Amino acid sequence: MSRFEHQTVPPAGDAYREYLEDASRRADPPEESFSGAAGGSACGDLIRVSLLPGDRFEVVEVTWEAEGCAAATASAAAMAEIVEGGTFLDAARLGPEVLERALGSPGNGTRHAVVLACDALHRALSSIASAGIPLADPSPGRVGVALSGGVDSAVAALMLRDGGGEPVAITVKLWADPQTDGTKACCSPEAVLSARSLAHSLGIPHFTLDLEESFRSEVVARFLDGYRSGTTPNPCIACNGSVRIDAMVELADRLGADRLATGHYATLTDDGEGPLLAEAADPDKDQSYMLAGLSPSTAAKLDFPLARTTKVEVRRVAEENGLPVARKPESQDLCFLAGTNKDAFLERQGGLSRRPGPILDAEGVEVGSHQGHHLFTVGQRRGLGVAMGEPRYVTGLDPASNTVTIGSRDELLTDRVELRDATLLREGSNVDRVRLRYRSEPVAATVSAGRGRHDRLEVRLEQAFAGSAPGQTAVLMRGSAIVGHGTIE
Repeated sequence: MSRFEHQTVPPAGDAYREYLEDASRRADPPEESFSGAAGGSACGDLIRVSLLPGDRFEVVEVTWEAEGCAAATASAAAMAEIVEGGTFLDAARLGPEVLERALGSPGNGTRHAVVLACDALHRALSSIASAGIPLADPSPGRVGVALSGGVDSAVAALMLRDGGGEPVAITVKLWADPQTDGTKACCSPEAVLSARSLAHSLGIPHFTLDLEESFRSEVVARFLDGYRSGTTPNPCIACNGSVRIDAMVELADRLGADRLATGHYATLTDDGEGPLLAEAADPDKDQSYMLAGLSPSTAAKLDFPLARTTKVEVRRVAEENGLPVARKPESQDLCFLAGTNKDAFLERQGGLSRRPGPILDAEGVEVGSHQGHHLFTVGQRRGLGVAMGEPRYVTGLDPASNTVTIGSRDELLTDRVELRDATLLREGSNVDRVRLRYRSEPVAATVSAGRGRHDRLEVRLEQAFAGSAPGQTAVLMRGSAIVGHGTIE
């Protein structure tokens, strides 16, 4: 039970006036505090909150400061009284509805202020969550839930809660850019607010991890470098494998949870040598490819509540339970490209401006022109701007000369694929298939190498494949299980 469920609410109006008169926490926060602020020039109201952690995972002191309207002062004072002395998990449950009840619901004019107070509080909690300190004792049944604000993760959280578990929602903020549409991205500031509201509607605590700095350096920078060098990177695999999920697993552990559940459509299998990721029951939604970069130790701590479900079933469950995201459209873009043009992003963030260059055929004869090699990918057919009587595909990119080479589909066919930075989780003799693109059917293949890391690795295909694009991820499989991965060279 949350301590907020036992909150005694004075009669409407009285509580508001009492909190308005309380200025006892208008003080400088202790040096060991963690702070957050919300508001600013746009609305004229600003609330700053600082939380001092204790030795038993509690908030021992709350200091605050409010500027602007009286409702902001009252809301900050009420928030401080509710949170102080409670645990981090208690504080993470506090949403605007609870705070309005504590104020005695004096009127609609307080809604903006209570939202600011809660936002400032959760930003302070985000600072604590990012500090690496333990946040709760281990508890049987407690599980972290990666909550993105979409229907899949929402239903996963619902299933765990209704199954008798103790879910704690974790959302990561990866990208904030005024040029993108945050409402369409899974890890934007807007997505954080949506996920928090959803968590509170389910009665579960919510924490945010701000990973924008590491995401920018480890994922976006590599994405830009890939296009700069003439390859087509897969940033989602890099993000899942080295930034996002590892951080959430680590936070779940500090929250006293023994695992992290996600809304991905994937499964875990064990061949006697440890857990392996494997395909989900719904082949149309399988996302195991996107999780291929996870380490075995991280995969062992994951749970996939949707592993045996379909998207149709997930939306049905969401509607039956009145979840506001039941009909929310799926994001089709990379989170940092949502609502913007990839070409414009490459120019704005990576300095890859349009630069005219030649399009050559297989013999090196110029047959057209283009506006930059970075606008193309190997295997591309549409948008070449060249009419040659039969379909032509991009077969090569040369960033040094800014040249794009095209040819027939037969010129794309290959029965061998070279990988770099490859990892085999089992002996290469286990590999019987390889998936060379997300959503493409696996191709029968063999690998002759031992388990472990390999700077270079050759994959032999039993049938020729057209369009293995440099920079994309090759996922090595044994049946439906993933036993390795590498980057196509």
